[in-house]
Amino acid sequence: MNEPTCPAADMICRTVELGVTIIGAAVDIDDRTHIFCQILDPDPRCPGCDVAGQRRDHVDRVLTDVPAAGRPVLLHVAVPRFVCSTVDCSRSVFRADITTITAPRAVMTRRTGRWILQRIAIDKMSVAAVAAQLGIDWATVNTVAVESARALVYDGGHLAGVRHLGVDEHKWKHVRGQGDSGWVTVLIDLTPVVEGTGPARLLDMIAGRSKMVLKTWMGGRDQRFRDRVKVVAMDGFTGYKTATAEELPAARIVMDPFHVVRLAGEKLDRCRTRVQQDTCGHRGRAGDPLYMVRRILHTRTELLTGKQKVRLFEALTSRDEHVAVEVTHQIYLQIIAAYEHPQRREGKKLMWKALKRIQKGLPPGLEELAQLGRTLWNRRAEILAYFDVGVSNGPVEAINGRLEHLRGIAQGFRNLDHYILRSLLHSGQLAERINAL
Repeated sequence: MNEPTCPAADMICRTVELGVTIIGAAVDIDDRTHIFCQILDPDPRCPGCDVAGQRRDHVDRVLTDVPAAGRPVLLHVAVPRFVCSTVDCSRSVFRADITTITAPRAVMTRRTGRWILQRIAIDKMSVAAVAAQLGIDWATVNTVAVESARALVYDGGHLAGVRHLGVDEHKWKHVRGQGDSGWVTVLIDLTPVVEGTGPARLLDMIAGRSKMVLKTWMGGRDQRFRDRVKVVAMDGFTGYKTATAEELPAARIVMDPFHVVRLAGEKLDRCRTRVQQDTCGHRGRAGDPLYMVRRILHTRTELLTGKQKVRLFEALTSRDEHVAVEVTHQIYLQIIAAYEHPQRREGKKLMWKALKRIQKGLPPGLEELAQLGRTLWNRRAEILAYFDVGVSNGPVEAINGRLEHLRGIAQGFRNLDHYILRSLLHSGQLAERINAL
């Protein structure tokens, strides 16, 4: 049964912003609030001839609206119907235009679509939780979120102002035996971090991880975007480097310090395990000297305690065969020291010396270090570029971690399109654009 209301109800439920006024309300057995309203100033003009018609009756349009007082809301809009009196007009009866309230054939108000994006993107709520608050099914909420996000992200404005770009790979689905099908290429806007105006933001994710994947994406952007990008930071994958060089020839390519240090650390571990196997005849065990310092080897000397320094010294000098690990460890620390130097110019000199030292001519027994030297020397231009521009992929790795958390919350995604759009809502810094809808 309808209950009388007052103008204050329009302010509380904010129906005024929809252009309607409340004439009644009720609560059903499912604890849903039904709000009955009528249009304040309906347009009587016929969409066929633009001549005002005569009012005939009204139809009840039921729409899901934003929750009120924590309860789902169904908005019953009395949409007037008019009779067109123009003789040669193709329309005889028409409804008042309510496209400002809802889209044609939609089941919810326009502001509900904005509310859904705000809850998912800003409040980090799950689709199931949003659907429960609205009192509708999961599929409807997900469809609205996906369509709204797609329109918001791919309208062209999302790429405005990008001058520093980060590129990396991301594992979105862990399924064995499917090759690269579970990988995507992630593109991050590093400009806010470099310029100190805010955090990095996710720009896009593309299925696959190859030269052609990145090349196709870059080639699909307009020339203004490609001319505006000045620096592209990436890992050591040659395919990304080649694609960037071909599509963005004026951009400076930077090999990320994180990946350079990680590559050096991997070679150090391989050297240690090889020497361990050669000297002991088995994999590392609790009492083996090299196995005992496996973690200490990756820690800078100034961060070690006195006891750890003694243990490291004894492990590296206990046998002559351990000299390969000692030399590789020294190079590893030199690379870190170059990146840690407070003056980039001096750090660049230290890095150049380290690269030259392991470029070629190493004695036998340093196979891992020789391989590292060849790899880093081939990418020396991109490695040294970091010291000139100071752009790294650190924020990219941070966003990768956030996406891993998102996937865990959702307990896995099966649809890549949904995963990409959900990731953009989660890490695309879209809050201001969503609130402006």
